[in-house]
Amino acid sequence: MLRLTLPALLALAACGPMSLAQAENQCFERARLASKPRGEVWIGATSEGSVAAIELDVSSDYLLRKDPSAVYESCVMSKAGQPPSRPLYMRSDWRG
Repeated sequence: MLRLTLPALLALAACGPMSLAQAENQCFERARLASKPRGEVWIGATSEGSVAAIELDVSSDYLLRKDPSAVYESCVMSKAGQPPSRPLYMRSDWRG
């Protein structure tokens, strides 16, 4: 006889597919990073002198020159178990 405790059941439930909307939101960011790197530069001054910093996000999908639309579709499929409700390039918030 198999007995599962509440923590074990919750862990198993976490392994299942997520909702399509959640998957699309998470995968949209991955597709954005596949289209081009993103970053920020900070420059400022303090009483002790100048301060500068840079943050750069480069994905392996970008380095491998993967099509952002293909990245989006395969990501949604793997997370939700179904294709996106509409293609990446049809989303009104896609700026590529």
